[in-house]
Amino acid sequence: MATEKPDFIPVLIGGDMNCYSVARAIHEEYGVKSYAFGRFPAGDTMHSRIVECFYDEHMDKPEVVLAKVKEFAAQHPDKTHLVWGCADVYTQVISEIQNDLPENCVTLYIQPDLRDKLESKLSFYEMCDKYGIPYPKTFVVRPSEWEQGVAEADLTEEKIGFKYPIIVKPSMSSTYWEHPFDHMKKVYTAQDPAEAAHILGLIFGAGYPDEVLLQDMVVGEDCNMNVLTAYCDRNCKVKLICFGREGLEEHTPTALGNPCAIITQPNPELQQLIKNFLEEIHFTGFANFDIKRDDRDGSYKVFEVNLRQGRTNYHVTAAGHNLAKFVVEDRVYKRDLGECVENTNEVFWHSVPRKVVYDYVKDPEFVERAKKLVAAGKESMTFDYPYDLRFNPMRWAWVKIHVFRYFDKFKNPENYR
Repeated sequence: MATEKPDFIPVLIGGDMNCYSVARAIHEEYGVKSYAFGRFPAGDTMHSRIVECFYDEHMDKPEVVLAKVKEFAAQHPDKTHLVWGCADVYTQVISEIQNDLPENCVTLYIQPDLRDKLESKLSFYEMCDKYGIPYPKTFVVRPSEWEQGVAEADLTEEKIGFKYPIIVKPSMSSTYWEHPFDHMKKVYTAQDPAEAAHILGLIFGAGYPDEVLLQDMVVGEDCNMNVLTAYCDRNCKVKLICFGREGLEEHTPTALGNPCAIITQPNPELQQLIKNFLEEIHFTGFANFDIKRDDRDGSYKVFEVNLRQGRTNYHVTAAGHNLAKFVVEDRVYKRDLGECVENTNEVFWHSVPRKVVYDYVKDPEFVERAKKLVAAGKESMTFDYPYDLRFNPMRWAWVKIHVFRYFDKFKNPENYR
């Protein structure tokens, strides 16, 4: 923990595990409580000593966020306020309003023009082509094409260029979740053209206004997934990069694909490729890449980039690289962060019970490595923060119940829509 008295206030926009992870990193390094503004109460940040929460159901609106931040910052005019988004919708909003924030506020986001190019998976893949970033074969269905009529005959293997089963997903996640329908998922699997057409009908029928992507299914289990987190300073230079191998992802429909077990480890080739890409496009802030290794040839394919730290971001802090320190030293104190830190430390991070990891991870090598890291004391869980649990029965009870429920979530995922 820093010895100097902090002269900043963390203003976190969000309220889930991502938010708590950031608040924990801030508290560990600086001993400072964070203030979080979210739409609705979330157990992840309730009954906590390290984060105080405020709620407004319209916090996804730029004018509301701007008003809340201005009001809060005016109450502490002598402090620097670090405005930090902890979900896609909030980082979008902060990107929109960052030039209008009060003078005693700092933040860490790119401008909307670059943001829009990266948030659209279609536009992002076009950038990947330019900079040599590998991604899955992709077939695009645009809303105008759907309106004119897309039939099963238009979705055959010959037409799309790869074999079934395939992945179906929206190009714009943020607008997709604004148009809900029954049995909504983050991504879909289609076994044949008929099922692909049915899924397209559900998505476009709900009013989703952007492209839908049909993709070659990269062969492999959850343990083929990987996450890469990078932080670029205010001068658009990469100062931290951490690669993590996922062993397990959540299986409930609305959380499908969220990592819940990660072992951090180096991947020099991918790290250099991503570092070059981010610096070439003049990125600033956090970039979080979803990457999968293809069992067919051992190659890595990038699925998407999130313009924020991931919800699992505490695995980076647990590996010895406190995310908050990079941000605060760079944005609040305007200090030089030095050379890029590329993680080489192995740590086992998980958000579910160890037994769930050991029982459901399909790669014996991952399980064995996780057990060895546990035995060596190189293990971490985001919510297992002694400072916040000690003599705090409400927080302790919530964490225990939350973690225990994962046994049933993996056994009966369809019960959690």
